[in-house]
Amino acid sequence: MGSDTAGDGTWVMAAAGPAADPAAGTVRSYALRVENGTFLDADAVAAEVEGVLPDPRGWQGLEHVVFQRVADPAQADFTISLASPPTVDRICAPARTYGKWSCREGSDVVLNTDRWLYLTPAYSDTAAYRAYMVNHEVGHYLGHGHATCPAEGVSAPVMLQQSMGLDGCRANPWPTLDGQP
Repeated sequence: MGSDTAGDGTWVMAAAGPAADPAAGTVRSYALRVENGTFLDADAVAAEVEGVLPDPRGWQGLEHVVFQRVADPAQADFTISLASPPTVDRICAPARTYGKWSCREGSDVVLNTDRWLYLTPAYSDTAAYRAYMVNHEVGHYLGHGHATCPAEGVSAPVMLQQSMGLDGCRANPWPTLDGQP
């Protein structure tokens, strides 16, 4: 469930993405970066995130927001960082991520490379877990707090800390439940 990966604290920025349509909602710009030494490709990660954020099951429909990837963090509303466990711990402090978890700290959405690569016991589907990671931490950026499982066997709210357990719910990587707003 973990590795000894320690990045070097420097970053590779993903290129800017396609232009967002402001008529579709409030544009939230983000930069995406991947820590050097994690052996992950920034553009490949960006493509995966680009598939999650505009998904109709995601925040875009619920929050009337569209996401625009920019190349310069200084021009971004928030930054998505894929970082090694020690770097996550440093960026997320004072939150305690223990080398295991991801966080949102201010305008930084920080995803742990160990979770990106090795998932957690709650998920066996890599794409679904990565969608959960992105949606959960971006949900914090959008102002959403943690949720609890409402009932045994139902889809988990995306703001449930699913990485730590499902509390009787079924895994759900999307802000909408079962794909419905």
